[in-house]
Amino acid sequence: MRTPEDMAFSTTPARREGGRATCDLPELLAEPGEDTRQRLGRFFRERGEPEYRAGQVEKWVWERAARSFDEMTNIPAALREPLAEAYSLTPIEPDYVARSRDGTIKHLWRLDDGERVESVLIPTRDRLTLCLSSQAGCALACRFCATGYFGFRRQLRAAEIVAQYRESLRVAREELGRPISNVVYMGMGEPLANLDAVIGSLRALHEGFGLGARRITVSTVGLIPGILELARRPEPFELALSLHAPTHDLRLELMPIEKRYPLPELFEALRKYQSYKNRRLSFEYTLIRGVNDDPALADALADLAEGLICFVNLIPFNSIPSRPEWSPSSPSAIERFSAGLAARGVGNAVRRPRGRDIAAACGQLRLSRES
Repeated sequence: MRTPEDMAFSTTPARREGGRATCDLPELLAEPGEDTRQRLGRFFRERGEPEYRAGQVEKWVWERAARSFDEMTNIPAALREPLAEAYSLTPIEPDYVARSRDGTIKHLWRLDDGERVESVLIPTRDRLTLCLSSQAGCALACRFCATGYFGFRRQLRAAEIVAQYRESLRVAREELGRPISNVVYMGMGEPLANLDAVIGSLRALHEGFGLGARRITVSTVGLIPGILELARRPEPFELALSLHAPTHDLRLELMPIEKRYPLPELFEALRKYQSYKNRRLSFEYTLIRGVNDDPALADALADLAEGLICFVNLIPFNSIPSRPEWSPSSPSAIERFSAGLAARGVGNAVRRPRGRDIAAACGQLRLSRES
């Protein structure tokens, strides 16, 4: 019998079973490129239409972020219904929208089977970042993460991941007056546990929507096979490691994945990744008062990262119901930890919390809507 964790590492999305739904039509959001162009061309030829209609459809999908074929006004109305019967644009609906005083916008999206996932738009002066989800829930049970509170539900299809971008892009254009500049896979789920769909979605963002590969970051708790697969790919996507502890025992306490992929093996894989890519790595380190903020741990982190080109993002802990005894590290403790890294030559910055008034941290909005 397969456990939820086994399912979370499967690369194939579940089909319709036990009330769960999936799309049986080809999903255009998951299929950028020449193959889809040729299939669309055949679709129009068979109906006596010119092949340039295929290019018109592609422009609607990738440039105009169309969510329905009815929006494609330069396609004859008589063809839009057959298109909708042959292809899917993977509609997702906003279940709830929260807007922060700092400009952050968080969406809870309802998928075709009723599952809900989150994405967050984070505006700053010089960029607009989208944080998106790759799974409904998560099986990895990191102790500091709200998503793990309700466990793993299912994998997202590539098109469902990309649909979060499409819908958020429309919001960005209509409400914020600018496009999305950066994407981070740091929402619900472990991206490299849904590797095939995530790679498909990376291709769609890069080749379809034209987002530069260096503007897309995949964050992982440290799944070595996925890290090595990204290393072999030609595109220079960015990689971030969700670290949070620099010693085996403490990381195992915070992140059960440490048992499967312990730090020595993980950092060997990161060194191999960097030898292929020659790109700076990012480490995410959530600071929890009295748990992982001892200055000695900053030294241990510097030892661990020796020889790597890296940067550490220090993140004050966001409180969650499953850990009421935990709180963010004090400003002075954060400053000491940051200074300790800097003294060892490790670049770092304290990430300013965004959207706390709307539960913008990973999994918090869904958790608040279900409680």
